Amino acid sequence: MKLLYFDVETTGLSAAKCAIHQLSGIIEINGKIEKEFSFNIKPFEGALIQDKALSISGVTREQINAYSVDYKQAHRNLVKLITSYVDKYDKNDKMFLVGYNNASFDNHFLRALWLYNQDKYFGSLFWANPIDVYILASYKIMSHRKDLPDFKLLTACNHFGIKVDESKAHDATYDVYLTKELFKAIQ
Repeated sequence: MKLLYFDVETTGLSAAKCAIHQLSGIIEINGKIEKEFSFNIKPFEGALIQDKALSISGVTREQINAYSVDYKQAHRNLVKLITSYVDKYDKNDKMFLVGYNNASFDNHFLRALWLYNQDKYFGSLFWANPIDVYILASYKIMSHRKDLPDFKLLTACNHFGIKVDESKAHDATYDVYLTKELFKAIQ
């Protein structure tokens, strides 16, 4: 079983117009952590950058525009990393993408990174549907969901007894770690 717990921080909500500025992940194979990574990515030329999105991540335009890894290099780095664990020529050897709340949102941005780089082989590395831990956790607590103020990642982790540091929220690396811990806690 090959899992890629992942999270992206973006410059806005549109995968077609906005860019990823942070991509983090943890690769787990058969229950063993193989690799952790985080890329700070300079937005592509012409990307829509919304101040509200940056404020959620706690970064500035100046910071993300100073990142040294551009969209092409980020794609190359990620493909090289994933293909060290997946045989892209074997249709049965792929990773499951695992995210929290709108895993499909993050998935769309990841796919857009592939499209930006004119790479049509996203499906050679990843299974089609991402696993959304938000949905799985919601199912686990259906009978008392009404007792929680919201179902943000930190709230869900607290509910399942996972210690959180709120000052690290909305950093993709920390969010990936919490997503992995929550996924394990609800199994």
